[in-house]
Amino acid sequence: MLLSGHVTQNSSTAAEILKAYELYVTICPFRKMTNLCGSRTIARVADKAASVHIIDFGISYGFQWPCFIYRQSLRPGGPPRIRITGIELPQPGFRPAERIEETGRRLKRLADRMNVPFEYDAIAQKWETIQYEDLKIDRDRDEVIVVNCMDRLKNLPDDTVVQNSPRDAVLKLIKRINPDVFLHGVRNGSFNAPFFVTRFREALFHYSAYFDMLEANAPREDQERLVFEREMIGRDAMNVVACEGAERIERPETYKQWRMRSLRMGFRQIPLHQSVIEKVKSIKPDYHKDFIVDEDGQWLLLGWKGKIFHAISAWKPVQE
Repeated sequence: MLLSGHVTQNSSTAAEILKAYELYVTICPFRKMTNLCGSRTIARVADKAASVHIIDFGISYGFQWPCFIYRQSLRPGGPPRIRITGIELPQPGFRPAERIEETGRRLKRLADRMNVPFEYDAIAQKWETIQYEDLKIDRDRDEVIVVNCMDRLKNLPDDTVVQNSPRDAVLKLIKRINPDVFLHGVRNGSFNAPFFVTRFREALFHYSAYFDMLEANAPREDQERLVFEREMIGRDAMNVVACEGAERIERPETYKQWRMRSLRMGFRQIPLHQSVIEKVKSIKPDYHKDFIVDEDGQWLLLGWKGKIFHAISAWKPVQE
């Protein structure tokens, strides 16, 4: 496995990662809460729409979308046409889009079984190089447009690495898309300091809390837990402490830093609907008592024993 986070042939298979992911969502509510918040918010925005175009920055295996497709299949009056543009960083080798193309094929098979009209486009390239035209947005259609990005803008180089910030470039693109809603999930972290000792200390606090959460909820010898620790947590932690420059792709910011950046780039924050927040909070009793669900302003915060790991927000571009 490369420290920069790319998958190599020695890494776990997609099936093993799926099993580890299943363990994670069983013992930890973060992903379930994030997916629920996103899917319910999109469903509210697209309640009467004939067509929904979801532009997903960081789609990976697309685990979020089967439940959304299923719920839309039950919509009174019939489901909308769902179009997903799945965006990822390119994989190394001759087939940079192979994984997200397979994600699209899986989602298409699922949608066909549920009689949901479905289209999928895959884009595998550096996100800051994506052009508006690549997204094939059709303004002539009566189409609700949603931009979704959960915990992945942290993987773009920040202002300390390159002069023209890729993070700002992606936000400019999203602003030009002018979506009905931009759902932004943030991996809350302060271990992006240029100085190694500071970064190491903050990373130690952050990942120790993650391991503590796993220790309290899954047996130490559990195979799926070992895969999750190695492929998800271990890979990220190694990248933080062992890589510099462009090779260090784990560069999180706090949700308050992202709020300031989004406001500066011409977005306004909109509240998540109270019914969505209450639905997310209703999941908490099914899990360990030390998990946290909180609110700060218009952010929904998820954490463990006082440590905030995730923050979810909704935005719209300011019309100039």
